[in-house]
Amino acid sequence: MSLAGKVAIVTGSGRGLGLAYAQELARQGAAVVINDVDEQVAREAVESITGAGGKAVAVVAPVGSTETAQQLVKTAVESFGGLDILVTNAGVLRDKSLLKMTDEDFDLVINVHLRGTFTCVREAYAYFKANKVAGRIITIGSPTGQRGNFGQTNYAAAKAGIVGMVRTWALEMKKAGVTANAIIPVAATAMTKTVPFFQKAVEADERGEAMPDFFRKDLGFGTADDVAGLVAFLASDAAGKVTGQAIGIGGDRLQLWSHPEAVATEYKDGGWSYEELLERFDDLFGERLQSVGETFPELPADLQPEAAGAK
Repeated sequence: MSLAGKVAIVTGSGRGLGLAYAQELARQGAAVVINDVDEQVAREAVESITGAGGKAVAVVAPVGSTETAQQLVKTAVESFGGLDILVTNAGVLRDKSLLKMTDEDFDLVINVHLRGTFTCVREAYAYFKANKVAGRIITIGSPTGQRGNFGQTNYAAAKAGIVGMVRTWALEMKKAGVTANAIIPVAATAMTKTVPFFQKAVEADERGEAMPDFFRKDLGFGTADDVAGLVAFLASDAAGKVTGQAIGIGGDRLQLWSHPEAVATEYKDGGWSYEELLERFDDLFGERLQSVGETFPELPADLQPEAAGAK
């Protein structure tokens, strides 16, 4: 078992992707601190690991606050003698278009995803540094944070911010031997279940059947278990030189996302005035403007979502 003797915290791990991550880390030998806001869900997650011969305990608390972050690290140390791995998976959605999104919608998503990642990483890194642990920080991004998506101002901001923090942490943590990476998963979860485009894939997964190849290969959309192997790999000693990266995974597809780079550069003596930009911007950059959002291939006819109310 590649992670034998390691201790991991996985936030938001009572169900879905987070549970798959926790179970895979445990299968590879790590002791795991489960985290969820629902006590029964957290208890069942722990039992799914201990029942298979693994080690796990639960912390029932919402992430975001420094107090929860401290409780998670304290529980790992007191229960299993240390901490080696942090996976910040906890998240919520409050999707609405900009003019309908309330302050509360925005703040909740930012607090759980972005602040929750920040406070938990800060606490874990403090432990790593104080105890000379070459720890692993694994955060969870999203295609929405990379490309944008209609109705997800709050979620896009949080997920883009997480990847930005990862790049910074890779610089700050390098001397301590700690790695920080972001995973960009595409999988059947409670969050994707309501998207009609993925209906047939999610339904197949819920029946315990293999998803159609169109989803797994063309879209890189799969199950939670398809993502878990990458989490375990990034948590291992074998990934010690991988840091500051955004790595996409889903179905049969594995991707390395680029960092933002300038796609076109022009210079002019004396700088660029309003008048110069009016005259030249379109010629210089008009055909090189970047796209936003994701573009999917057309669904085959047999994979089209069923009409509402259809059996």
